[in-house]
This record gives sequence, structure tokens and C-alpha cells, in this order.
Amino acid sequence: MVDTTPLTQAVDHFADRLRAAPQSRLQRGAAAEALALARELSRRAQLLEDPGAEPRVMPDAGMFAAADQILVAAHDLATVLTSETEVAEAVKAVEEARGKAGV
Repeated sequence: MVDTTPLTQAVDHFADRLRAAPQSRLQRGAAAEALALARELSRRAQLLEDPGAEPRVMPDAGMFAAADQILVAAHDLATVLTSETEVAEAVKAVEEARGKAGV
């Protein structure tokens, strides 16, 4: 079993920062960046779970749900990752999204 702690810690930190961000920052793009990340992490998880199926797109549940959406997607992905490389790639995606979101 692969250690996914770096991924869960990175996404927990990002989610905490989103929850603490003012509404104006969420509106300026932080929430959109978080949703894009949640969709990407969800897509990765679905492709690993069922490579032959078309991944479903995570819906936009609103800017105040963005933190929860990245948590759900990351924790789903963490359950299906099989290598340290996959974990590192997911952590990189989280860090890049956090940087773009400015939180």
C-alpha cells in the first residue's frame, strides 16, 4: 500500500486556506481554481478505478463548496493510487492549483 499522506496533507492545507479566504478572493478565481483541481483529481481517480469508462465531470456546487469538493476528490484518489510517483504528481497538481488560487 502506498503512503498518500503527502496528498491528503496538501489538500487539507489548501481546503483550510479556501475556507479562510474572503468571498472576494473566492470570486476572483480561487474557487474556480479549486473546482478545476477537484475535477482533475476526480477524473484521475475514475480513470484508475475504471480505465474503460468515460469519467464523469464533478458538478459546480458553488464557490463555498469548493474546499469540500477538493477534499472529496483527493480522498477518493488517495484510495486508488498505487505508486509514489502517482502521489507526487497529485501533490504537484494541488500545489500548482493553490498557487494559482492565491491562497
